[in-house]
Amino acid sequence: MWLVTLLLLYSLQEVHSEDVGSTRLYFVNASLQRLTYSSSVGVSLPCPAGGTPTAILRWYLATGDDIYDVPHIRHVHANGTLQLYPFSPSAFNSYIHDNDYFCTAENQAGKIRSPNIRVKAVFREPYTVRVADQRSMRGNVAVFKCLIPTAVQEYVSVVSWERDTVSIIPANRFFLTSFGALYISDVQKEDALSTYRCITKHKYSGETRQSNGARLSVMDPTESSPSILDSFLAGEVRAGLSVELPCIAAGYPSPTVRWLKDGRPLPSDAHWTRRLTGLTISDLRQEDSGSYACEVTNSFGSKEVSGALYVIDPLRVTLSPKSLKTGISSTLFFTCAVEGSPEYTVAWYRNTDPIIPDQHISIQGPHNDTLQITAAQKSHSGAYQCFASRKGHTAQDFSIILLEDGTPRIVSSFSERVVAPGEPFSLMCGAKGAPPPSITWTLDDEPVVRDSAYKTSQYTLSDGLTVSHVNVSSPAIRDGGVYRCAARNSAGSAEYQARINVRGSPRIREMRDITAVAGRNTFITCRVIGYPYYSIKWFKDGMLLPDNHRQVVYENGTLRLSDVQKGMDEGTYLCSVLIQPQTLHRPDLPPLIQPFDIPSTSVGKLMYIACVVSSGDMPIRITWHKDGQLIVPGSASGVGIETKEFMSSLQISKVTLKHNGNYTCIASNAAATVSWERQLIVTVPPRFVVQPNNQDGIYGKAGVLNCSVEGYPPPKVMWKHQYHTVPLTGRIQIMGNGSLLIRHVLEDDRGYYLCQASNGVGSDISKSMVLTVKIPAMITSHPNTTMAIKGQVKELNCTARGEQPIIIRWERGDTVIDAERNPRYSITINKKGDEVISTLKLKPAERGDSVFFSCHAINSYGEGRGLIQLTVQEPPDPPELEVREVKDRSMNLRWIQRFDGNSIITSYDIEYKNKSDTWDHKYTTRNISPTNNQANIVELHPACVYSIRMYSFNKIGRSQPSKELTISTEEAQPDGPPMDVILQPMTSQSIRVTWRAPRKELQNGVIRGYQIGYRENGPGSNGQYSIVEMKATGDSEVYTLDNLKKFAQYGVVVQAFNRAGTGPSSTEINATTLEDVPSQPPQNVRAISVTSDEAVITWAEPPRLTLHGVLKGYRVVFWSLFPDGEWGEMQNITNNSSNVLYIQTREDLPGPPAGIKAVPSSPSSVVVSWLPPHKPNGVIRKYTIYCSSPGSGQPAPSEYETNPEMLFYRITHLTRGKQYLIWAAAVTTAGRGNISEKVTVEPAGKAPAKILSFGGTVTTPWMKEICLPCSSVGEPTPTFKWTKDSEYTAIPVTVDGQRQILSNGSLVLRSVKAEDSGYYTCTATNTLGFDTIIVNLLVQVPPDQPRLTVSTTSTSSITLAWIPGDNGGSSIRGFVLQYSVDNTEEWRDVFITSTERSFRLDNLRCGTWYKVKLAAKNSVGSGRISEIIEAKTHGREPAFNKEQPLLTHINSTHAGLNLQGWTSGGCPITALLLDFRPKGTWAWQSLKANATAQLFLSELREATWYELKMKACNSAGCGNQSSQFATTDYDGSTIPPINSAQEDRDDVKKLFSIGSPVILVTLGVALLFIIRKKRKEKRLKRLRECFLFCVLSSKNNRSMDTPVKGPPQGPRLHIDIPRVQLLIEDKEGIKQIGEDKAAAPVTDSEFSQSVNPQSFCTGVSLHHPALIQNTGPLIDMSDIRPGTNPVSRKSVKSAHSSRNRYSSQWTLSRPGQSQSTASARTLTSDWRTMGSHGITATESDSYSASLSQDTDKGRNSMVSTESASSTYEELARAYEHAKLEEHLQHAKFTITECFISDSSSDQMTTGTNDPADSMTSLSTPSETGLCRFTASPPKPQDYDRGRPTNVAVPIPHRANKSEFCNLPLYMKTDPFFRKQAELHDPCPAVPPREASIRSLAQRAYHTQGRHMTLDPSKQQALTLGHSGLASLGVSSGTATLPQRTLTMPSSNPAATASTSSTSSNPTGSSTKMGGSRDSLLENSSSALGRLQKQGVGAYSKSYTLV
Repeated sequence: MWLVTLLLLYSLQEVHSEDVGSTRLYFVNASLQRLTYSSSVGVSLPCPAGGTPTAILRWYLATGDDIYDVPHIRHVHANGTLQLYPFSPSAFNSYIHDNDYFCTAENQAGKIRSPNIRVKAVFREPYTVRVADQRSMRGNVAVFKCLIPTAVQEYVSVVSWERDTVSIIPANRFFLTSFGALYISDVQKEDALSTYRCITKHKYSGETRQSNGARLSVMDPTESSPSILDSFLAGEVRAGLSVELPCIAAGYPSPTVRWLKDGRPLPSDAHWTRRLTGLTISDLRQEDSGSYACEVTNSFGSKEVSGALYVIDPLRVTLSPKSLKTGISSTLFFTCAVEGSPEYTVAWYRNTDPIIPDQHISIQGPHNDTLQITAAQKSHSGAYQCFASRKGHTAQDFSIILLEDGTPRIVSSFSERVVAPGEPFSLMCGAKGAPPPSITWTLDDEPVVRDSAYKTSQYTLSDGLTVSHVNVSSPAIRDGGVYRCAARNSAGSAEYQARINVRGSPRIREMRDITAVAGRNTFITCRVIGYPYYSIKWFKDGMLLPDNHRQVVYENGTLRLSDVQKGMDEGTYLCSVLIQPQTLHRPDLPPLIQPFDIPSTSVGKLMYIACVVSSGDMPIRITWHKDGQLIVPGSASGVGIETKEFMSSLQISKVTLKHNGNYTCIASNAAATVSWERQLIVTVPPRFVVQPNNQDGIYGKAGVLNCSVEGYPPPKVMWKHQYHTVPLTGRIQIMGNGSLLIRHVLEDDRGYYLCQASNGVGSDISKSMVLTVKIPAMITSHPNTTMAIKGQVKELNCTARGEQPIIIRWERGDTVIDAERNPRYSITINKKGDEVISTLKLKPAERGDSVFFSCHAINSYGEGRGLIQLTVQEPPDPPELEVREVKDRSMNLRWIQRFDGNSIITSYDIEYKNKSDTWDHKYTTRNISPTNNQANIVELHPACVYSIRMYSFNKIGRSQPSKELTISTEEAQPDGPPMDVILQPMTSQSIRVTWRAPRKELQNGVIRGYQIGYRENGPGSNGQYSIVEMKATGDSEVYTLDNLKKFAQYGVVVQAFNRAGTGPSSTEINATTLEDVPSQPPQNVRAISVTSDEAVITWAEPPRLTLHGVLKGYRVVFWSLFPDGEWGEMQNITNNSSNVLYIQTREDLPGPPAGIKAVPSSPSSVVVSWLPPHKPNGVIRKYTIYCSSPGSGQPAPSEYETNPEMLFYRITHLTRGKQYLIWAAAVTTAGRGNISEKVTVEPAGKAPAKILSFGGTVTTPWMKEICLPCSSVGEPTPTFKWTKDSEYTAIPVTVDGQRQILSNGSLVLRSVKAEDSGYYTCTATNTLGFDTIIVNLLVQVPPDQPRLTVSTTSTSSITLAWIPGDNGGSSIRGFVLQYSVDNTEEWRDVFITSTERSFRLDNLRCGTWYKVKLAAKNSVGSGRISEIIEAKTHGREPAFNKEQPLLTHINSTHAGLNLQGWTSGGCPITALLLDFRPKGTWAWQSLKANATAQLFLSELREATWYELKMKACNSAGCGNQSSQFATTDYDGSTIPPINSAQEDRDDVKKLFSIGSPVILVTLGVALLFIIRKKRKEKRLKRLRECFLFCVLSSKNNRSMDTPVKGPPQGPRLHIDIPRVQLLIEDKEGIKQIGEDKAAAPVTDSEFSQSVNPQSFCTGVSLHHPALIQNTGPLIDMSDIRPGTNPVSRKSVKSAHSSRNRYSSQWTLSRPGQSQSTASARTLTSDWRTMGSHGITATESDSYSASLSQDTDKGRNSMVSTESASSTYEELARAYEHAKLEEHLQHAKFTITECFISDSSSDQMTTGTNDPADSMTSLSTPSETGLCRFTASPPKPQDYDRGRPTNVAVPIPHRANKSEFCNLPLYMKTDPFFRKQAELHDPCPAVPPREASIRSLAQRAYHTQGRHMTLDPSKQQALTLGHSGLASLGVSSGTATLPQRTLTMPSSNPAATASTSSTSSNPTGSSTKMGGSRDSLLENSSSALGRLQKQGVGAYSKSYTLV
C-alpha cells in the first residue's frame, strides 16, 4: 500500500508567491484628487506616493510632461513637495494654475504613479449676489433664493439670511435649506412688511457679500391649482452622506405632498424624513438610488416633479496578486476587483506607462478588469497598476512582479526496482520551476492513464515544489517497463526515467518506427516486460551493435545513436529478444550557410553581398529578405539578385540611404530552413535642415529654439548656453528634431546658445544664436480694497513693470476711463527705475464709484491687471416709511432702510406733528435701535390728521428726512348703546325689534349698522347670543327676527357699530313668540276594542317643547280599512296626528246575505246561490240555507250548512211541481246573522236557462287578471255569450290572448287596463229561455296628477299647496314631493300623508330658484307627476351702496377699499373677488377677500391710474362694481387724469382687435340665417296652400241640412303643424309671435263676411324651449312661476337645457245666432253630448276662432301636466276651477293635447281599434315634437231655466296604428269620408276608456259607474248653432242620478215627445248613471241652481299638456 503524505494538507496554488523583500512602494494619500486654493495664498502639495528604500519622487502633468521650476511661481522640493506660490491675476497661467498633475515614486521594485490631481487657483474677481421679489398667498409657503453668478457659484455659499438687517434664526416658520434657500411657511400679511437679504462667503478668499433687499407680496387665498415653487433635478450623491430633495408648492386649498420612489409610495424608514423643505435622506445607501417623484395635489389639480437620484459608492480597487515572484515564460493573471458604483472605466499601467496589448499581453473582461501575460519575459517585471475612474473620481491599486529564469528541474525522483506481481508500489517525482511546472507520466513512452490500475496525484507546496505520485495497487507483468516523469512549464521541460521490473515471463511490447533528425542524438528503447531476463542485444542488418563509437547500448536495453547520420544510421534495428523488427530511416541533411559580413558604406557606392551554402541535401532554395520583407529585384528597389545551385548574390549598383537595414539570406530544403542575417549601414554626415537664428522669448511663456538636423546614423544634438551644456530638466527639453524647448522662459535664459550635431560620419556641425528675453507688462503693486468719503478726492495707485514702453489703462467696472472727456477723473504717470506708477484721482468721489476699478498695464508682449474695490461711504438714504396700522389713539410705523451709505446704521429718529402745525412744534422719538424696523406711536387723538417723517444715522452722518406721510387716526368704538328698544311678537317664529340710534355725542363716528343679539331664555338653552347684522338706515330702525322657536321667550340686545367696531349693548329685553300648533303627535297611543263597533283610545301628552303653546285639547282621527285594501272616509283630520295605529273591533252578528237566487235544476232539485253580506261584522264561519214548503204542514224549515267559501248549494229530494221558500243566513263566532230575503222556486223537469251568478260592480287594480263569473243552470244546458257595451251597440267579447271564456261561462281578463272598464253582459240561453246579468268592471289606476301651486316664500323656505287629481278609483295613500335647485337634476324626496294639502320646504338656500313636482300614491301605485313649478326664495344678489365711498384711503403704494358698502340683498355675502390693473395694461391682478370691513391693496405703483372691478357673491348671485383710482406721487400729490385721446386710441385698437373676428362671425351667421329663412318660406308656402285646400274642401263638401244619424258624417279637421308658432293676420297685416314663421292662416274673402273684422286664424306654437315675446298677446306658458309675470322672466330663463317644453293656446268662442250660417269658416272638433234619454252621442261642431279678452286671467290660471293624458279629466278640473258660479255664456276655453314621439316610434293616430266606434279625427303622419290640438266647445250661449241642459264633455284622442288615419291631409275631404262611412270606420273617435252608455231596458246599473246620462235638449242646443246635425231621441223623463247624479228638468215638450217615441221603457223607470268622483259633474242640484242664477260673463282657461 502506498501512503498519502502530510504534504496534502497544504493549499494548492497556481503560482508561487513570495514576498518581494524589503523593497516596497506605497501611497500616503491616494484619495487626494482635487485641490483648489486662493491665488493670494498659494499651496504646497506633498507627493502622495513613497517607497522603501527611499524612492525617487517626480511630478508630471497629466499629459506626461515633466514639471519644471518657475521662479516665484512653481517649485518642486527635494522631498517631492510641489509648491505653487501666490500670484497676481495678471500672472495667471492655466498651464500652471489650472491643470492636472500626478506624482511618481520609483525604486528597485518599480515605479508607481498617483491618480491625477486637479490643481486650480481661484483669484479674486468682482461679483454680486441678488434676491428676487416673491409673491405668495396667505397661509402658503414663500421661497427666496440667493442668485449667485455662475462663474463663482462653485466657491460662494450662503452663510445666513437677514430680515430687516436682523439675522434669521431657523425656527417656527423660517427654514434655511442645505442649498442656501430661505423658506417661509404659513405666510402672513406682516411678512410683506419686511425685506430679505442673503449673506454669502467666498470659500477661498473669505470675502462676504450682502444681496439686495427683496420684498414679499402677500395675497389673500384664491382657489387655484398647485404650482411648484422649488424642486429638485437628477443628481449624484456619494453614499454615506445626506441629501435634501426640495419640493415646495403653492395653491389654495393648501396642497398635500406625496413622495414616490420608482412609482410607488415612499415606505416608512428612519433615514427618510419628510419636512416642509422637502425630503431629507440621511446616511445614503446604494438602494436609495432611483426615481423620486413629488406629487402635490389639492381639489383643483395636481402637479408633479421628478428626478433621478444616483447614490454613488466610492470606488475601491483591489489588485491581486499584490506581489509575485515567478519565472520567465510564465503566464500571469492580474485581477482588478472594483467595488462601488457601476459605469466605471479601467486603465492598466506598468511602471507608470500605459499597457498596450501585444503578443504577450491581453486585457480581458467586461470592464477590462483582467490582465493576462503569456510567456512572460524579463522585461515584464515591474509595478502594475489598475486605475478605475468614474466621472472625475479615480481609485487604484498596484502589484509588484519579479520574473526569474524558471526552467523546470527534477529535485526528487524514484529508483529502478523489482516487484512481484500483485505487490503495490508508488513512484514519486518532484520538480521546481517558475512558474511551477506540471508533471506527466509515461510507461514505455505510452501515457499513464488514471484508471482502476493507476492512481496519480499532483500538488504544489508553498516553496514552489511540485510533487507527483503514481500508485499501482496490484501490478501485473504488463505494468512493468520504463517509467518516465516529465516536468514542463512555459520556460522549458525536464525528464527523469527508471525501469520497474515486474517478475514474470519476459516479452517485448510492440515496437514503433521512429524518425530521427540528422546531427542530433536519438534513443531507442527496447520495450521489455517481465523479469528476470538475461540480456538485451541490438542488431542492425544482422550485425550486433554497437559497431562504431556513435552507438551505445545501456544495461537497461536502451540504444543511443549520437550525431545521427543519414545513410549510415538509417535502417532496421532488432532487439535480441524482439519478435517484431524496427525500422530506422536515415535522417535528411539540412543546409548550412557559410557565415558572411556586410561592411559599412556610404551613399553612391557599389555593394556586392554573396550567400554560399556549404552543405545540405539538394535541392536547396535561397531567398533574400530586407527588414523581414522579401526583396523583389528591379529598378524600383535598386537591387539585383543572382542565384545559382548553392549560392546567391545581392548586388546594389548605387547605394542610397534607403538601403539601410537588415539583410537576411534564407536557405531551405526538405530537412530544414536556415538563415543568416547581417546589417547594411549606409552612413550620411549630419547637416542642418533648419539653422538656429537669433530670436526673442517672452517671459513666462514657452519658447522653442529651432535647430533641425539630419544624417545617418541620426545625429546627436547638444545645446550649450554661454559655453556651458544646457541642463535638461522638466522645464528645458530637446525635441525630437533637435530644437530646444523652454516651457517657461525666465530672465536667466537670455544669452548665446550653440546647437552642435554629430553622428561619427564626417565632422561635427554647429551654429550659434542669441536669445533675448522680453518682459511683458505686469502689475506689481496695487491696493485690493480701499475706502472713500463721498464728496472728497480719492487717489488710486497702481505700479507696473515690463518692457518699455508701458501703457497703463484704467477701467471702472467694464468701462474704460477717459480722463479727457470726464473732468471728474485725472490720471498721472510717474517712472521710477524700471517701474511705472499710475495714479487715478477721483474729484470728488460719488456713490456710483463704489465699484471695482482695474488698472491694466500693456506693452508689446503682454498685459497685466490689478483689481481694486472702492467703497464710497456717505450718510444713509432716508428710510422708506410706511404706515402699518392706524388705530384710534395709536399707529404702527414700519420702515425699510434701502441704502445705508456703505456704513452700518447706528440709530433712527421719528418726528410727527399735527398737520396744521409747523415742524417747530413736532414730537420726536429718538435713538431707535438699528435692529428695529418698526415702532408704535401712542397717545394720539382719534380722528385727527398727522404728518410723520423719519431720519437714519450712520457714522458718516444723518440722512435727509423721509417722505412725509399724512395719516388720519381711526374712529373709536361707540360709547353709548341704542335707545328705546321695543320688542313686538309677530308670529310664532318672528319678533319685530325697533330702536333708535345712540346719542350723537357717544357715536364716535358714523354709525354703519347694528348687531342684534338674541337668545332663548328657557330651560335647556345655552345662553349664547345669536348675532345678526343690518345696515343703518336712519335714526329709527326696525328689524324682524325670524326662524325662532315657537312659543319661546327670547332676550334681545342691540349694539351699534361704526368702522372702529361695536359699542356697548342695550339692556336685554324679553319677549315671547306667538303660539302655534304642536309639532309632535301624542305619545304612546293605544287602542283597545270594546265591542264590534266601539274602541277605547289612550295616549300620553306630547313633549312640552313640542306643544308650542298652551294645550287646549285633542282630536282623534279614525277611518275604516276594508279587507280589499280600500280606506274608508277619514274623520277629524288634524295637521299633527300620531302614527297610524291599526286595531280590530270585536266580531258581531253578520248582516243578511246581499242577494239570493234559487233556480230549478231537475224535477227534484233546485240550486241556491247568494252573495256575502255587506256587513260581515267578522269572519264568516259558515252559511245556513233554509228551505220550507208553504202548506206542507212542516213546523220548521229544513236547514243546510255550507263552508264559507261556497256561495251556492244544491237542494235535492224535492217534489216536482211544489213551490218552496228558500232563504239563507251567515254565521260568525258571535252567532247567526239576519236572514236574506225569501225566494220562491218550483222544481221542474224542463227548466229555462238561469244564471246563478250575480251582476254588479267588480273593482280590480290594473295589470291584474280578473274573472267575471257567469254560472248557470237549465235543461237543456244553456249556452253563454259575453258582450261589452259600447257607445251605441253591444259588442261581442272576442276570445284572444287577453280574453278567455271558461267552460262554466266565466270571463277571464288578463292584464286589465283602464280601457277594459265598462259594463259586461253575460247571457245564458237554452230552448226554454234565457237569463242575463250585467257586471260593471272598474279598473283602478294610479291617481292623476295634482295641481301644485306656491303659497308663500321666505329666505329659507317655500310653502306649497295643491289640489289632488282623480284618485284612479282607489283612495290616495300619500304624496311624494320632489324638489331640486333649478340648474341641477339632483332631486330630493319628501313623503307627505294623504290628508295634507300644503307643505313647507325648509332649510333652502337664500335667493335661489327651486324646481318642485308632486305625485300622488294609491293602492295601485304612484300617479303622474305634476307640472314642475319653480319658485324662488327671498333674497337677491349683493349690490354696492352708491352713497358709500368705494375707496377709504389712497397713498403712493396702497389703497384701502370699503367693503361695508356692499349690501347683502338679504343673503349673506360668501365671497368678494377683486381685479385691478394699471390703466392701459392687459393683465389683471386678482384678489379674493373675506367680507370684512376694509381691505388694502398693496404694492401699487406710484402716480398710476388703476382700474378696479369688484364682485360680491352670495347664494342668490353676484353683484359687480367697477371704479378707477390713482395712486399719489411720492410726495403725496395727486396726478392728473390720463390723456383721453391716447386712451381713446388705445380703446379703438382694442375694440378693433376684438371686434373684427366678431363681425366676421356675425356676417357668417346672418348669411346662414338668410339661407334658412328662404328655405322655410318655401316650405310654409306649400303648407299654407295645403291648409287652405283642406278648409275650403271642408266648407264646400259639408251638408248643412242633413241630420246626422249616429256618428257624424262631416269632416273633423284636426291640424298637425310641425314647428309652427302663432300667426295673427287681420286686414292691416300680419302680427308674428316667436321666431319661426311656419303658420297656416285662413285668408279667403268669405271668412271676413261672417265673423268680426278683428277675428283671426290661429296657428299652433310648439317645439321651442321658451317663446320669445316680441308682439301679440300669446306668451310662453311652459315656464311660468306662480306669482310672477311671465314676460318679466324671458331674459332670465331663455332656454332650458334639462327639458323641452311645448306650449300652445287656442281661444274659441261660441258664435252668436246671427253667425250660425257662417259655420263654413270654422274649425271642427269632437264632442260627446249626454242627455237624459241615456244615449251619449258623438257629434262634430264648429266654432270661430277669436282672441281671448281675458288673456291675463288665462295665464294666471295655467295648469300644466307632463303627458298627453285624458282630456276628460282636464276639462273636468277646468270646470271645477271655474267653480261653476259664473255664467258660461260666451265662455272661452283652451285645451291642448300633445303627442310626442321619437323617430323610431309609430306614427301617431287618434281613435280606437274598435270598428264599432265612430269615425275618428283626421290626422297626418306624426314626427318628433308634433302636437295635436283639439278645441273644446263653450257652454250653451243661451240658457233657459226650464229647459234641459246638455253638458259637453270633450273626447280624448288616443293613438292607434290605423293606416287610414295616416292619410295625407288633402285626401281627408268630406266626399271621401262619406264613402267610407258605410264601412267599418278604421279611425274610431271614441276610445275604450270612454265607452258610451246605450239605452238600456230593464237593466240595473251599479251606482259606482264612471259615466252618467243627461236629458238632451233641442237640436239647437245640441248642435250649438250647427244646423247640419240632428239630435238623437231617447225616452223622456228625468234622469235619476243616485249619489253622484245631476237632475235636470225638461222644459221642451217637443223634445220630450220626440224622445218618447223611441223609448224602450214605457213604465218610465229611471236610468242610473255614474260619474267620476272628481268630475265637475259630481255636483248637487244646488250647484246647478247657483249656476242658473249666475250672470252673463266670459271665462277663459288655458291648459298646456307637456
